[in-house]
Amino acid sequence: MSEALSTLAQPCRHLEEIKKSRFLALAAPAASTAQAQSFLREASAPAATHNCWAWRIGQDYRFNDDGEPGGTAGRPILQAIEGQGMDRVVVVVTRWYGGIKLGAGGLVRAYGGTAAECLRRAERVPIVAMARLAVHCDFAGLALLKARLKDLQAEVESEAFGADGVELRLRLPDRHAVEAQLRISDLSRGRSAAKRLD
Repeated sequence: MSEALSTLAQPCRHLEEIKKSRFLALAAPAASTAQAQSFLREASAPAATHNCWAWRIGQDYRFNDDGEPGGTAGRPILQAIEGQGMDRVVVVVTRWYGGIKLGAGGLVRAYGGTAAECLRRAERVPIVAMARLAVHCDFAGLALLKARLKDLQAEVESEAFGADGVELRLRLPDRHAVEAQLRISDLSRGRSAAKRLD
């Protein structure tokens, strides 16, 4: 897979008719296994002949041929996801059988091709590697710290107030993590240090 992966900006669809069978690809972004499984339940058409699918989320992936000959549907859909340089994506290709057998090679081309065309036409967004930091700061420095980390795209995931200050959990693009750690140390005159949580 290529270095710069992308995911879908929003769900998309693509319909093809191949030798009287209809193939409908539905694809969506999926940040977790639970999201992928939820999409599969919603997108599968109970009245269709087959609902074949695949998803990839980081190193985790699954695929299913749903009754088609082994390796002719789910794996080609997964290969379409990978071939398009995508991650955090789930694709269902639903087939309504039209009476003409396609053979193993024809099925691979139909499922993989419909999925690939759906993803090729879709609007994409780049996947940005994120980092998480934990930092303890005193009450007086909190507002300044938050303000100075905004331009590094840092989001506060949680803040816990204690007797001696605030415990922050921050999430920001990985490329800004070192700069954020330096900035936190500078702003607090060395009294606060950000620890990586990942």
